[in-house]
Amino acid sequence: MNLLFEEDGAFKTGTILTDNDASLQVETPHGKRLKLKSKDVLLRFAQPSAGELLDRAETEAEGLDTEFLWEVCGDEEFGFAEFAQEYFGHVPNPVESVAVLLRLHAAPIYFHRKGKGRFRKAPAEILQAALAGLEKKKQQAAAVERMRDELLAGQVPEELKPLIRQLLYKPDRNRLETKALEAACAENGKSAARLLLDCGALASSHELHFDRFLFEYFPNGTDFPAVDAPVEPADLPLADVRAFSIDDAATTEIDDAFSVTPTAEGWRIGIHIAAPGLGFGRDSALDGIARERLSTVYMPGNKITMLPDDVVARFTLGEGRDCPALSLYLDVSRDLIVTGNSSRLERVPVAANLRHHDIEPVFNETTLAEGGPDFPWKAELTLLWELATVLEAGRGKPAANQNLVDYNFSVDWNAVTDDGPGRIEIGRRPRGSPLDKLVAELMIAANSTWGKALADAGIPALYRAQTGGKVRMTTAAAPHEGLGVDCYAWSSSPLRRYVDLVNQWQLISWLSGSAPTFPPKSPELIAAMRDFELTYAAYAEFQRGMERYWCVRWLRQAGHPPMTARVLRESLVRLDEIPFVFKVPSMPTLPPGTRVRLAIERSDLVDVEVRATYVETLAAASADSIPDDDELPPDEAMPDTPPPETTEAPPATA
Repeated sequence: MNLLFEEDGAFKTGTILTDNDASLQVETPHGKRLKLKSKDVLLRFAQPSAGELLDRAETEAEGLDTEFLWEVCGDEEFGFAEFAQEYFGHVPNPVESVAVLLRLHAAPIYFHRKGKGRFRKAPAEILQAALAGLEKKKQQAAAVERMRDELLAGQVPEELKPLIRQLLYKPDRNRLETKALEAACAENGKSAARLLLDCGALASSHELHFDRFLFEYFPNGTDFPAVDAPVEPADLPLADVRAFSIDDAATTEIDDAFSVTPTAEGWRIGIHIAAPGLGFGRDSALDGIARERLSTVYMPGNKITMLPDDVVARFTLGEGRDCPALSLYLDVSRDLIVTGNSSRLERVPVAANLRHHDIEPVFNETTLAEGGPDFPWKAELTLLWELATVLEAGRGKPAANQNLVDYNFSVDWNAVTDDGPGRIEIGRRPRGSPLDKLVAELMIAANSTWGKALADAGIPALYRAQTGGKVRMTTAAAPHEGLGVDCYAWSSSPLRRYVDLVNQWQLISWLSGSAPTFPPKSPELIAAMRDFELTYAAYAEFQRGMERYWCVRWLRQAGHPPMTARVLRESLVRLDEIPFVFKVPSMPTLPPGTRVRLAIERSDLVDVEVRATYVETLAAASADSIPDDDELPPDEAMPDTPPPETTEAPPATA
């Protein structure tokens, strides 16, 4: 005797070896022996054999019409054997009974299971809804297949076009468009980014990386909402100075300027900081914008400003204007000793905006040592540099890493290369020039002096502190060991950093004798500090990422030429000509500082990677060539000075 039973959702047959009423010993057609309970048996049969039943029943079931079975069965619960007898009009043989069972079991939309071998007809309204859902799934599957085929053919389906950013950066795997894209990627082995680039869904690889950042940090775009124009006080006194700024060629957010005024005892040195905090206050619409953005975002060829362009234009320390400013005056004796200081809110006449590329050829270490040619502002710059040298020595922290190089990225968006819009030039500029030292020391003087003034007045501020090598933000006036000052409150870049704007409001309160904008233990001040730290670090990481991207573009423009590099550690190297750090797996173990020649094999603008092989060692490591920490990949520490601004922004399509 044979029997039919169900196991793990599948129907199986076997031959009875032992029948003990409540349980049975069974051998399957494959020789496996099982113990079954009698209640689990669906059908006992003598013919055909256990190995033939299911095959013959499946063939018989193909001739049964599911819709007809649903129409002729009753509304009550039923077993498959009794329904088979009713359907065939006679006592069914085992093949006929099992054929009906298989057809019922395979149509759960039409017949709801109520137990082993028992079913109930689906109500008409439920059946219609289920059939509609099934049809919808079929149509969706067809749509996914169609979109997949279009992508594989190099075309972007219309349904995908408005969803490109979401599909790339935050895909919803419940959407048909995502399923189609994933299916196409699985078919041709490419990533979603490469496939969409190949299909023309993105203008260039640059758009891929830039849009990823915008998608996360500027989901509503970079345009500013309409706001009321700021209005600075009309009664600000006019300073009796001729101020000048020193900036990169493309800088538009000119935050700081300087002035030199002779006095009987020596000089009065003015450090003048743009004062947007006089034009709008906390909880204003402009504060809301600055609080949301927290900083200007820098990248090669573009920037996203913290404040609207018209606000920047109104408060930037532009040449030929009387500009609202927060000024710190240092009283300096003839032997360059700072004997006192004072702070004022005023309008400052800006006589000149000096640019690095104009001044550095005539004001550098060589011209300072040899006298150099005459040029406008030479006397003032020379005096400020001499003062900066004294201030640096007074801090006990002489500038480090003077042998390092800064790199300026310039993108010509009017040029088009094989990799898309934009031709990159990367210029080298030695770090620690006299102009660098001049500006840095006067900014340190302003930020430390104002930080101490706020602490002495009991007014909270946002400070940069460093202890044990760890740089952090804090609301307490703590030492900055790296700079050698008792406290350091970022206050010199209020047009491009929200922390500086907050501190400027606190300084304005201090100078005007009014209640602090942020009172002691203000939760809003702490929240702004935490948000700024996270956002500023993310912006800096994005800038580094885009600089890496443009380094790869530079290599591709140059045709992947052989490059020289310096070993940083193990297989990690830094190219000499551009600031690109990467690993060379084929390089032998060499001491840090060793110079090597590399062959650039290939590069990738999607993953921003370069593959290179070691060619030869050019020079052994020396004491001077061992890399400083600043040359290694950056950690979480944030720079204490803003990066130089970049060249003109790309067109709207970039």
